[in-house]
Amino acid sequence: MVDDLKIQLHQAAMDDDVKAIVLYVDSPGGEVTAADMIYNAVTLARARKPVVVYMGSLAASGGYYVSCGGSYLMADDTTLTGSIGVIIETLNYADLLGKIGLQSVVFKSGKFKDMLSGARPMTPEEQAYVQDMVMQTYGKFVGIVARERKIPEDTLRNGIADGRVISGRDALGDKLIDGLGQIEDAYQKARILGNAPTAPVVRYEAEFKVGRLLKMFMGESQSSKVELELPGAMEPKLEAGRLYLLPSIFAQ
Repeated sequence: MVDDLKIQLHQAAMDDDVKAIVLYVDSPGGEVTAADMIYNAVTLARARKPVVVYMGSLAASGGYYVSCGGSYLMADDTTLTGSIGVIIETLNYADLLGKIGLQSVVFKSGKFKDMLSGARPMTPEEQAYVQDMVMQTYGKFVGIVARERKIPEDTLRNGIADGRVISGRDALGDKLIDGLGQIEDAYQKARILGNAPTAPVVRYEAEFKVGRLLKMFMGESQSSKVELELPGAMEPKLEAGRLYLLPSIFAQ
């Protein structure tokens, strides 16, 4: 899915018929590297033409991370966004194993090799190590938000970048987005930024190949196009031991 999104964004950015891109984000977030890869693809597209990000019902954590790559961020006032933070989890079942008479036997090459094993408690050294990894990733996330939204990093760290989810209206007040509106308003903003006031909206779905669609639509009309819409890219399929950009409710 990530590769498909990257390819679609690249092809839309390179197509002269596309004057601006509307990226529809409706996602609670997901795995850190996937979010970072999509964010970078969005910034590359933005370097060639305007990218208006429209947030659907939920554009939180990794969804917001991706959104930061846009030229202009718009949401509904009821959109849930923010959740600037990083989470990692594991499940400890050592007591349960003891109650049913099972014992985990592990052979490892180093003291940290099984540090997230649920068969035993974590040591203080392991806890500190994992927490440091989380904070490194959090630092990158906050740094991106600070740079893209022109908000002092200390202001974020001491305020809304504590993992909280906020509404679109509050996000506007906190400068996390640029405007409120419906998807039609995002289309109109894209027309303005793309200097294409009469451009039609062409919607590209993820399951289709962009190149094939572009050829089809170009054969029907020579007028400019204004939109690439991508569905939620990161579903919360958590795996123990991975770093995620997700609201805490999805990590339970």
